[in-house]
Amino acid sequence: MLGDRTLPERVVARVRKQAGVSAVEPVDAARLPIDGRYVSTVGVDPSSFRSYTPGPTARSDPLWQSIAAGDAAVSFGLGTDGGLVLGSSVSAGSQRLRVGAVATMGLGVIDAVVSKNTARRLGLPEKNALLVNAPRADSAKLKDALSRRLPGEIQVVVLKPVFKPLQPGKPVDSPSSDRIRTVLTAAASKLGAPYVWGAEGPNAFDCSGLIQWAFGRAGIRLPRVTHQQFASGPQVPFSEMQPGDLIFWRLDPTNPSYISHAAIYWGDGKMIQAPRTGDVVKIVSVHTRNLAGVVRVVSV
Repeated sequence: MLGDRTLPERVVARVRKQAGVSAVEPVDAARLPIDGRYVSTVGVDPSSFRSYTPGPTARSDPLWQSIAAGDAAVSFGLGTDGGLVLGSSVSAGSQRLRVGAVATMGLGVIDAVVSKNTARRLGLPEKNALLVNAPRADSAKLKDALSRRLPGEIQVVVLKPVFKPLQPGKPVDSPSSDRIRTVLTAAASKLGAPYVWGAEGPNAFDCSGLIQWAFGRAGIRLPRVTHQQFASGPQVPFSEMQPGDLIFWRLDPTNPSYISHAAIYWGDGKMIQAPRTGDVVKIVSVHTRNLAGVVRVVSV
């Protein structure tokens, strides 16, 4: 949940009482300019926030000590594809910020974590967001319930969406062949465009940015980040993959269960993707190392 100013206590209390919610963590959140690109950043209490993160990250005392001391922990994607080198000092607005750790927080759009003290120094709004833990709730239904109960200016975002397995015998409401052709034509029109971490087009892309942009040309709305796109439709067997399906991989050693790369299946064993920093949008053969699954986008 995200607002543009400190969330009132009555809002926090309303969220705590929502059925299915087991814990609520107030955090500071903003899109912060870091090293020339806008990065979704949160200011947290390291001692409590760590319990929301994947096991390897949560157990790393040096990582949280580094954050408490004033450093930033950045995601694997931002560190590798975004080029933020461990131990380097980078610009963060008008301040300098040391990259003290590279580790996935496992929370979708969040790519940088700092302490609340550092957040104050960097000018982040105070307690304008809530991290809500509801492990047994249906995330989509909970999002709808909170959106109805809270003021309209507060945005509710699912950070850990759950993928949908294909139900036997149930047809998939997939886009028409014409819309899929539009998606593939749009993606192919960007062959040679450079990979840039966080780029959404039209002249540069990261992997999920290319997917969102190409499907958008066919009037199909998809989430922005790879982990959320993984939940944008039911999974289908690799052997039944069709042009326009999305292919996902787990490449992040800091969190092996996290979805960190995606491509669009082109057909004939090929896929179109924005691979990594220093590369360009291209069509290549599909590979299955660290494959997470194949998703058929539903028609929306």
